[in-house]
Amino acid sequence: MARTPADLVGAQPDPPFEITFDGRRVTALPGQTVAAALWGAGILAWRTTRDGGRPRGAFCGIGQCYDCLATVNGEPNRRACLVPARPGDAITTQEGHGHDRLTV
Repeated sequence: MARTPADLVGAQPDPPFEITFDGRRVTALPGQTVAAALWGAGILAWRTTRDGGRPRGAFCGIGQCYDCLATVNGEPNRRACLVPARPGDAITTQEGHGHDRLTV
């Protein structure tokens, strides 16, 4: 039996949840990507370029350009436009290539 829009009347979506960005609380909705949650909070950049440290965020929104790389739960180089936001996720600004440089 096919569902109609009337079947959704009264539907109760899962409640919003919190993630953090550089320690700041951000509200996310079920089904949102990390990028969508950050955009919804007015955060447009979450990494800096390797050369020059220029801010970057989402560009293509479909995982092709890699401009949206972020550090998610300590793991660098995650494409924020593809990673589903999960309760308690900790997103931090990714500096450059995202890996700590060794000092000699």
